[in-house]
Amino acid sequence: MKKVTKEVYLKWYEEMLFWRKFEDKLAALYIQQKVRGFLHLYNGQEAVLAGALHAMDLKKDRMITAYRNHVQPIGMGVDPRRVMAELFGKVTGTSKGMGGSMHIFSKEYRFYGGHGIVGGQIPLGAGLAFADKYFKRDSVTLCYMGDGAVRQGSLHETFNLAMLWQLPVVFICENNGYAMGTSVARTAYTTDIWKLGLGYEMPCAPVDGMDPLTVAEEMSKAIERARSGGGPTFLEMKTYRYRGHSMSDAQHYRTKDEVEEYKKIDPISQILDVIKEKKYATEEEIKAINDSVKNLVKECEKFAEESEYPPVEQLYDMVYEQEDYPFVKHKL
Repeated sequence: MKKVTKEVYLKWYEEMLFWRKFEDKLAALYIQQKVRGFLHLYNGQEAVLAGALHAMDLKKDRMITAYRNHVQPIGMGVDPRRVMAELFGKVTGTSKGMGGSMHIFSKEYRFYGGHGIVGGQIPLGAGLAFADKYFKRDSVTLCYMGDGAVRQGSLHETFNLAMLWQLPVVFICENNGYAMGTSVARTAYTTDIWKLGLGYEMPCAPVDGMDPLTVAEEMSKAIERARSGGGPTFLEMKTYRYRGHSMSDAQHYRTKDEVEEYKKIDPISQILDVIKEKKYATEEEIKAINDSVKNLVKECEKFAEESEYPPVEQLYDMVYEQEDYPFVKHKL
């Protein structure tokens, strides 16, 4: 694994704090109806992404996930201003304002969505890995899913073929406990989701998804296994989300006390504690990071607010064009 230095801890703190504040701002903007449709926030799960990014080679590895997908592309290198603009439905967004919250996408930074169908991204993740193996590219695909998605039959079909073809893919279940609002214990006989890999003799394990260091260690092993031809891995990241499944979730299935208990092991607080304990930064330097994050969030909001909405002609420009079917003009 790449060495975890003082600089890494400071980067983890700054990035996770930015992701948290970015989405806190989105929640406020949603209430103001500046962000429409559905909005699924990542608050509490940031360590899963931070640790994975440390283990990845961002110049060639890929990522695909479900619809809780705002901060992942930012971590991969996408301009956060463009992500916020997409959520506003503006033409400067990652998909020119036509994807919205659940469909962030960046081919340039190898982030392949953002998918609204529960479990729909699982076979697609294996497909990306298949292409890499077919074309002999030295890349690994990270395929994320929630604990609700593992009930989909497509997962089993995908696991079977991924092992049969020894695809360079790491499957990651972000188990935040409740899927859309129903606990794992009410939907499965066994609550150890990682054991689903055993049926396919796929290397699998549970991971503390609230600690970026632990995530980085386990992800490094899985990515190296995939890159060296050892095939797929299935990791269950045991994490927690502080907000509801989406902004419309009343959260009747859990208590406020439970949420507060999990906040005691908040990934951002854990990293900040290490920074202070090891004296990686002074209070002034920490404040400077906090101020920088706050200013960047404001900059993202300003960019999105001032951007234009897409013209109606764009609807036709984005439609698939077929030469022998001239009945819908591609451009107006």
